[in-house]
Amino acid sequence: MTSTLFSAITLSAAIDAGAFGPRDRRRVLLVSNNSAMPEFATPVDQVPGFDTLAPRFDDVISWNAEIAPLHPSGWEPRMEDLPVWERMFRDRWGLGDEPVELVTESIAVPPARSLAAIFFDAVVTVYSDGLMSYGPTRNALPHGIGTKISRQLHLDLVPGLEPQLLREYGVPAEVIPDEPFRSVLDKFHAGVAPAIAAYGDGLDGAPIIIGQYLSALGILTDEEEDDLHLEMLRGTAARGHGTILFKPHPGSPVRATERLSAEAARLNVRLLIIDAPVPAEAWCAAIRPELVVGCFSTALVTAARYYGVPAAAVGTGLLLERLKPYENSNRVPVTIVDTTIPRLAEDGTLHEPRIGAGAIAAELVPLVAAVTYCMRASARPDLRARAIAHLDAHQGAELTRYFKRRRLTTLDLPGGLAQSHPRVLNSVLPRSSRRRQLAIAALRRAEQLRARPK
Repeated sequence: MTSTLFSAITLSAAIDAGAFGPRDRRRVLLVSNNSAMPEFATPVDQVPGFDTLAPRFDDVISWNAEIAPLHPSGWEPRMEDLPVWERMFRDRWGLGDEPVELVTESIAVPPARSLAAIFFDAVVTVYSDGLMSYGPTRNALPHGIGTKISRQLHLDLVPGLEPQLLREYGVPAEVIPDEPFRSVLDKFHAGVAPAIAAYGDGLDGAPIIIGQYLSALGILTDEEEDDLHLEMLRGTAARGHGTILFKPHPGSPVRATERLSAEAARLNVRLLIIDAPVPAEAWCAAIRPELVVGCFSTALVTAARYYGVPAAAVGTGLLLERLKPYENSNRVPVTIVDTTIPRLAEDGTLHEPRIGAGAIAAELVPLVAAVTYCMRASARPDLRARAIAHLDAHQGAELTRYFKRRRLTTLDLPGGLAQSHPRVLNSVLPRSSRRRQLAIAALRRAEQLRARPK
């Protein structure tokens, strides 16, 4: 199953790398359109260049059409209906009674979780979801699904950093080699060349701004997201670029770009809005931009990793502050980009990343481990000692940038708030927390002992 073009390309690279052995079984690709309004978004199998990926599969089926009018991200079958759904899909897809292997992305949420529940006896392979593979499993999996997952395939986007996804279930991680991925991208680029050429000549080297869909997720307001894109535009223009490309996120709703276009006119910059459903990686292969700018898009890492294109980040500090709850699955991707990608200021200055390529093992690995523990402490108690060691060694600005005092206090970790009164605990720990109740009782007992006459 795939829901994005990047995922389809990654899956194709895994197939070419031999991750699924010889083609001696039928391969069915389920395409799921998970955008907020699927009716207005182009499905993966209808975008330019998909024909370069399609030959790897015997059939391509729309998951949206199979469960219509239900939305893929919101539908999960009832437990008692699972056998009925399995029989129906086996019949519709011609699967017979043969064993099924599921290859999915984002197993912790629908639609992948729904599919795994329906085909309960199937062995499951999970493949990379970009930078999110380096973070913890966002939700606990339903009973039994975690034991069916045989492996997790991922691109080596940050060499030296190992994925935390599905580690609590003992799932081994396997790297998809670089060469098959580059080969798939090169062939895909050839397939989308006409769509790219339609934007005209003279684009070689032009920087690309990668849009996000943060307002659609409720992380930023529409105005704040526009301001973020304006900051990217000003910083890029300040570096002397006369032509700039803006690529909205494929999952974002249709949005007006009047403010961005007006600002480009004020800056005397030629701005091209890329509305064709062509991934940023294909644009990097086609025009070799001098700079790729974004917030925390995986495209920033793939541009630098596979094409040597300089990348710059804008707004990661704001996102680290705004992501709620703390266990938001975007937190580790934002942390990785914030620490390893140069930051672009509005005056065009590029600030060096906090963690260089030579310090991944020494600095980024323990940071991600500590953030992972704070996000899913109950699922990853094995990381507690590493989290304590990292927090003991890093106090001050870094601690407050990547960790929340309330979360550290709740987990009894270094850097938490020092409690001296029950009212402080009331504001820091959840009302239903057993730790809070015990701490309040201990403080009151201590106050009683201090108040006794000597």
